[in-house]
Amino acid sequence: MLLFMILLSVILIVVFTAVFKVHPFLSLLFGAFFVGITSGMPLLTVVENVNDGFGGLMKNIGLVIVAGTIIGVILEKSGAAYRMAEVVLRLIGEKRPQLAMSLIGYIVSIPVFCDSGFIILSSLKKALAKRAKVAIASMAVALATGLYATHTLVPPTPGPIAAAGNIGAENYLGMLILIGLIVAIPAVIVGYLWAVKVGTTISVPEDTVDEGLDYDEIVKSFGKMPSTFKAFLPIVLPIVLIGIGSVAKLTMDEGGMSNFLQFLGAPTVALLFGVFAAFLLLPKWNEETLTSWIGDGLKEAAPILLITGAGGAFGKVISNSGVAELISDMNFESMANGAFFLLIPFFIAAALKTAQGSSTAALVIASTLIAPLLPVMGIEGAIPLALVVMAVGAGAMTVSHVNDSFFWVVTEFSGMKVTDAYKAQTMATLLQGVTTIVVTMLLWMILV
Repeated sequence: MLLFMILLSVILIVVFTAVFKVHPFLSLLFGAFFVGITSGMPLLTVVENVNDGFGGLMKNIGLVIVAGTIIGVILEKSGAAYRMAEVVLRLIGEKRPQLAMSLIGYIVSIPVFCDSGFIILSSLKKALAKRAKVAIASMAVALATGLYATHTLVPPTPGPIAAAGNIGAENYLGMLILIGLIVAIPAVIVGYLWAVKVGTTISVPEDTVDEGLDYDEIVKSFGKMPSTFKAFLPIVLPIVLIGIGSVAKLTMDEGGMSNFLQFLGAPTVALLFGVFAAFLLLPKWNEETLTSWIGDGLKEAAPILLITGAGGAFGKVISNSGVAELISDMNFESMANGAFFLLIPFFIAAALKTAQGSSTAALVIASTLIAPLLPVMGIEGAIPLALVVMAVGAGAMTVSHVNDSFFWVVTEFSGMKVTDAYKAQTMATLLQGVTTIVVTMLLWMILV
């Protein structure tokens, strides 16, 4: 009956968000109270668990999410994202424009939301398509799939961070970033190949490309852009610091230097250094940049924080409902162990993603649901937990269609018909999700 009530709560959350368009924050809170009350938990204990779950998750990753969104907004508004795109384009060359767009998306979407990244780079995509004489749809799919891969797999994007917090992996963000960057590469390659194979067969109306559009003119119209070093620093610096902290924790004895390096590598501190590095990108230090731009970052962070916190509340209630003991008694390990266990979070996240559209919400809810299973299965430590997050992220890719805002961003900004977008974008995300879970399972067999 307890498992039935938890399943029913998931169904209710999906119905509320997908059918009745209730915000995931309220849907998750309702699910938390529903599970708590129907499991027989004392009413005041339900309230206590909801509060503890919400506050506990905010304590671990709240500031990390806020810092990540502030960095993303500054990169977007200062032109740094455009500068990064330009650098990748120079390295790859114009003879492989789709590959250039895939790699640009791979880099830009680490701190910037995939929706925003696609809009920022839309004019660049069209200009390159015109210069290279390739189909705009193929460039759109290459960019979209590159953005999508790191958006769902690599911190400091909020979805993977939230998933890590839900399953108790917030102290392993260095390993999570490393594995996420590796796992995202096959997903990007599959998206690129699909863009070349299918995107080139799709034509869009001529008026989707402005007649006078030219790559060099776009660069000039953006104004003075930041240097390459300044553009990449807000992304690279936190990753390096988190990596140094992780290495120090594993290889150095406790002491002054080790503690200092671990302090620098703490995700909150590392991301704050990333924010300070992003300040170098500000064209001027005034109310518009220091207040308005950062305020925009806080506005973007708010719904993510609320959804993530509500997911933490939902997870806390489930964890304390007795489900772990119940699963342990069921000898769940004999049903799905080793790498095959990763299919469970994958299918849960894929069902949620397909039903309600948001990858971030799918990451949060699915990781919340599988968190009680991990101790029972003996899954702990940096690499196993990071691979669980990858499995959830793979499901959160599968699939992007009409209930996903990113689907409409790609469709509208590329000029594709909805039927063509299903053939190009939706199928590409399906292939990306399947590829990612296969790669994740292979890594589990090798590393765990």
